[in-house]
Amino acid sequence: MKFQVINEEDNAVFDTLIAGLKEHKYEHMGPEDTLPLSVVARDEDSKIIGGVSGRTIYKNFLIEIVWVDKETRGTGLGRKLMELAEVEAKKRGCLVAQLDTLSYQAPDFYQKLGFDIVGTVPGFTGSPERYFLLKNYQ
Repeated sequence: MKFQVINEEDNAVFDTLIAGLKEHKYEHMGPEDTLPLSVVARDEDSKIIGGVSGRTIYKNFLIEIVWVDKETRGTGLGRKLMELAEVEAKKRGCLVAQLDTLSYQAPDFYQKLGFDIVGTVPGFTGSPERYFLLKNYQ
C-alpha cells in the first residue's frame, strides 16, 4: 500500500473517487437519475443578477448555490428564484430540498421560506457557524 498527499486539483483522482462512491451507492439505492437545475434572473443587459443552482437526485433537490447581486438583495428576487426552482424540483418528483449556509449568509432567509435547520457545525476562530437546512414537500 502506498499513500500520496496531493496539494493541487487533480481531476483524474477526483473522478476515480466519485466513480467508486457511485458504484457503492448504486448497490444500495439503484442507479441515480440526476439532472442539473438552475434558475437565473438577468437584467436588461442580460447580465446575471441572481440565481439558484443545484441538482435533483433520488427525489431530493440538492441546492448548491443561491446568489443575488448586492444591489438587488432585499427586493424579493431571491424568494422568487427559490420559488421557481422549487416548483421545477417538485415537477421532477422531489420530496425534499436541502442546502447548507454559513451564519453570515442567509439562514433566516431560508427559514422564512420553510426550511428547518437540521444540523449545525459550530463556528470557531476563522470559520463561521454552518447550518444544514431541509424543506419537506410532503
